[in-house]
Amino acid sequence: MPKSNEPIAVFWFRRDLRSGDNAGLYNALKSGYRVLPLFIFDTVILDRLEERKDRRIEFIAGALGELQETFIRAGSTLAVYHASPVDAFRKILTEFDVRAVYANHDYEPYAVSRDSAVAGILKESGIPFHTFKDQVIFEKNEVLKSDETPYTVFTPYANAWKKLLTKEVVSPYPSQDLLGNLLTIAPGSIPSASELGFLKTGYIYSAPEIDTNIIENYHNTRNYPSLAGTSRLGPHLRFGTVSIRTLVRTALTLNEAWLNELIWREFFMAILWHFPHVAENSFKWKYDSIVWLNKEEEFARWCNGMTGFPIVDAGMRELNETGFMHNRVRMITAGFLVKDLLIDWRWGEAYFASKLLDYELSSNNGNWQWAAGCGCDAAPYFRVFSPAEQTRKFDPDLSYIKKWVPDSASQSYPDPVVDHSLARVRAIQTYREALQKTT
Repeated sequence: MPKSNEPIAVFWFRRDLRSGDNAGLYNALKSGYRVLPLFIFDTVILDRLEERKDRRIEFIAGALGELQETFIRAGSTLAVYHASPVDAFRKILTEFDVRAVYANHDYEPYAVSRDSAVAGILKESGIPFHTFKDQVIFEKNEVLKSDETPYTVFTPYANAWKKLLTKEVVSPYPSQDLLGNLLTIAPGSIPSASELGFLKTGYIYSAPEIDTNIIENYHNTRNYPSLAGTSRLGPHLRFGTVSIRTLVRTALTLNEAWLNELIWREFFMAILWHFPHVAENSFKWKYDSIVWLNKEEEFARWCNGMTGFPIVDAGMRELNETGFMHNRVRMITAGFLVKDLLIDWRWGEAYFASKLLDYELSSNNGNWQWAAGCGCDAAPYFRVFSPAEQTRKFDPDLSYIKKWVPDSASQSYPDPVVDHSLARVRAIQTYREALQKTT
C-alpha cells in the first residue's frame, strides 16, 4: 500500500470510546490536520487474558461498532489494528504522513509504560504525542493536602475534590461538532471475537443510559441487590463510552451519594498513581505479614458459588453468569474470602479482574484492600461481615438469593465451608498476630 501524501493527525482511542465530549479527540480535530481515528486491539493485553470467553471483548467491539457508524456518516472510518501498540504505530507510519498523535491520559502502570514506548517511536520520527485529561475530573497532583502530599483517607480527599470543582472543569468538549475534520477514507471493518482469538459469550452491547430516577433514589436503593437500584454505568465509565463530566454534572443536580461514588473512583486512581506498590502489595505494609491459609479447594468453592453461604454464592454466581456483581455483595464476597477463609486478597482480586465487565485496576485493587483491611481508609481488621446478618439487612425476603441460588434450600446444596463464628475468631487472631510481629 503506497504511503498517503496528505499530512494527518492520529487520534488513538483507548479508554474513551465515544465521539462526543472527548478531550483528546476535540484537540486533535482542532489541530489543523485531518484526523485518522485509531483503535488498537492490544496483543500485550489480550495475550494475558487466560479466559478465552471474555465479555469485555464484545463490549469493546460493540462500542467500536457505534463509533464506526458515526465516523462513516462523517465520511471517515475507524482504523483498527490487532497488534502491540509499538508494532501498530510502526505500520501506521509507513502508511500515512503522520504529523501528530493525540490521545487521552491513562494512569495504570502498563498504560504508562506503553505510552512511553509509543512516544519513543514517534520521537524517532519527530512526531509529537499530545495527551489530555479525560477519564477523570482531577488527576495526579491536582488534589493534594496543604503540605503537597497525597490524601490517603477518602473523606478529606472528597471534601478537597468538591472545593476544587468549578463549572469550567465539568464543561463538555464539543468534539462531536468537529467530525467534518476527520480524514476521508473508505470504511474498514472491526474484527470479531473469533478473529481476535476469543470465543463468543453472547454478550450484547447497548449504549449507556443515564436513568435519572435510579440516580435520584440511589441513596435509598444502593444496598439492596434484588432491586434495580444502581446505575449499571461501571463498564461505560471503564471504557469511556460515557463522559465522566456528564456524570458529575448529573450527580451534582440529583444525588450527592452517587457523586461520592464517582469520587471514590478518582480517589483509588490517585492512590494507585501516588503509591504504585499497591498493585502488588498491601498499602499498609504490615499486612503483608499475614499468614494466609490459601486452601485451593475452598477457593474453588468460593469461585464457583458453592460455599454453602447463600448470599456469598449468589454474588459469585451472578458474577460468573453476567460479568456483574452488586456492590454490596462485592463487599460481602470479598470479606468472606479474606476473613472467613483466610485466602490472600490478591487471589480474589485476580478472579474479579478476570470476570468483571467493569474491571478497573485501581478500583478493584482499592476495594479488595479495603475489604482485607490492608488498604488506605480500609475497614478495620476486626470487622468481619456476618453473611447471615448481611442477608437479614439487605436481602430480607431472599429475593436475590432465590434468583441466583435456587438450590439453597435443596438437599444438593453444600454444607457451609466453614463455621462463621469460629472463622471470625480465627481471622481476628491471625490478623492480630501478624500485626504484633511487625510492631
